[in-house]
Amino acid sequence: MFGFFKKKKDVKKSAIQILDRNGNQLSEGDIVMSYRYDLGKCVIVNSINGLEYESIESKKRVNWTLMIDAANERQKVEKIE
Repeated sequence: MFGFFKKKKDVKKSAIQILDRNGNQLSEGDIVMSYRYDLGKCVIVNSINGLEYESIESKKRVNWTLMIDAANERQKVEKIE
């Protein structure tokens, strides 16, 4: 009638894609070089707070949301192959 009772479409949330500076897909267990917070080489770990970067040298942990580059919405890390 007036659009009040329209059937809502089934909207699925897309999985968050975490990409490094070069556009490579990142996942848990990957080793990356961090360009923020003086972390150096890091491994991606899954914790209670979600995905985090854990420095191999200092064991310092930083949440993945703090590593987002505002210019291109990618992570400020580079995947080490």
